[in-house]
Amino acid sequence: MKHISKILSLKAVVLFVMLMTWQGCTVSYKFNGAALDYNVYKTIFVSNFPIRAALVYPPLQQTFENELLDYISRNTRLRIVDTSADLQMEGEITGYSLSPQAVTEDAYASKTRLTITVRVKYTDNKQDGKDVDQSFSAYRDFDSSEMLTDVQDELCSQISKELVDLIFNATLGNW
Repeated sequence: MKHISKILSLKAVVLFVMLMTWQGCTVSYKFNGAALDYNVYKTIFVSNFPIRAALVYPPLQQTFENELLDYISRNTRLRIVDTSADLQMEGEITGYSLSPQAVTEDAYASKTRLTITVRVKYTDNKQDGKDVDQSFSAYRDFDSSEMLTDVQDELCSQISKELVDLIFNATLGNW
């Protein structure tokens, strides 16, 4: 009986040590959050993104800016400010274009592509070498039988979400 009791006690101790070791060795990943040290970075300034494209769809500026600000608010603990900040993001919408895709046998396009390009200048006022000055593009195709005016708002919303995701990952997400 004593022998069985010693074996059970030994197994319990080994199991306890294994559990404690296993709990101490955890790995965590963050796929949608920012890779920021919040002890260093507390504020961000996001300027307006005026449209400088040849074609202009006025609601696009507000759609893009709102999506960018909302995404930063949802995925970081940074406080958005209107003056000098630890981080700055500014830029412009440089492209808004339509191009025919998938041509049919009668030489008409069956699909049209809406492409939006945004140039972003991201400045890290706390650390040198982390600045980004880059253009980002995204597009959506739509059936050429549809009028652009009927699908434009939805396409701009979808493209803005994708652009914001790309911009966030290249700047605040540190991918």
